[in-house]
Amino acid sequence: MAATRARPVPTASVPVWDLFVRLFHWGLVGCVLTNYFWLDDGEDLHQWLGYAASALVVARTVWGFVGTRHARFSQFFPTPSRLRRHVAALLAGRHEFHEGHNPLGALMMLALMATVLALGLTGWMQTLDAFFGDAWLQDAHEWLGSALIALAFVHALAAIAMGRWERTYLVRAMVTGRKERW
Repeated sequence: MAATRARPVPTASVPVWDLFVRLFHWGLVGCVLTNYFWLDDGEDLHQWLGYAASALVVARTVWGFVGTRHARFSQFFPTPSRLRRHVAALLAGRHEFHEGHNPLGALMMLALMATVLALGLTGWMQTLDAFFGDAWLQDAHEWLGSALIALAFVHALAAIAMGRWERTYLVRAMVTGRKERW
């Protein structure tokens, strides 16, 4: 009989991401994955999901100023000093507990949101007579789509790796709203 490995017992559970943040996250994941892997460019549903993804980012941006504590940009904005301190701790082998996003996670979140908005803009521009059929715009839109998938892949891997490094259930926290440590 194979030995089973017991899951570590959490030593702390902190409410972190509110329902809006979690619905935004998983709604955006759904829009992006559906558009990239299952729909052809130019289809009505592709366009509407792109607009929905952009609207989600705009709503999350507003929530970043008026929302709950851990949703606010001021709580986790990746300033140069926060980034330097975080990277220095990582390089020194220390893991710091961040109730919300760590500075590198915050930087990734902002990069993902900016890329979604750029995709929405380039997609919308393709519907305008002034840009209809312009190859550079189509190429930019496709490149941004590929860049978004690459960033999302790195984001997912980093969430798993940092969760293990920081000894937190990061992925579970985006489902339950509570960050648990072990």
